[in-house]
Amino acid sequence: MKNFTISHIPIYTIYSINLMESQMPTKSRTTVVKSASLEKVIETSLAALNAANDNGTKAVAALSKIAKKLSAEGKRLSKKRATLIKRKKATTAKLKKSDDAATRKLFKATTAELNAVRKMAAKSTSARSANTEELRGLKAQAKRAKAYTGVLTKADKILNKPVKRRRKKRASKKTA
Repeated sequence: MKNFTISHIPIYTIYSINLMESQMPTKSRTTVVKSASLEKVIETSLAALNAANDNGTKAVAALSKIAKKLSAEGKRLSKKRATLIKRKKATTAKLKKSDDAATRKLFKATTAELNAVRKMAAKSTSARSANTEELRGLKAQAKRAKAYTGVLTKADKILNKPVKRRRKKRASKKTA
């Protein structure tokens, strides 16, 4: 086999030089993290998780209180609506018997009050459903944060446990 040359350097030599250059180790561009900075990152992450856990617990408590108030208001409006429906029925019957101005005025007032209560009940229902959705999501996230916090607390206890040192056993004398 005849070697072809480019300006008196054989081709197989050029190829082997290129191959060696491609296999040479290159300088790593990634930096090594220092222990102090890694510890700081871990501590801030734990602090953020604890803060999220506390905030979640407070938010769940606050929204639960609001949900209780909205539920009580809904019950109150429902009772009021029921009494107004009975009153409207009674005034309608009275209106059929005697069509005077006082009865018509009472009927009109009852109907207007019933409509107002229905509007308030609709607003209360929509507010309660929105609050329930938000509360459901908050409870799930608070539960998640609490679980993470609990696991990390247990892991810290295990990792920070003092190491027990064992005493060396004395070499026993062998009797022959």
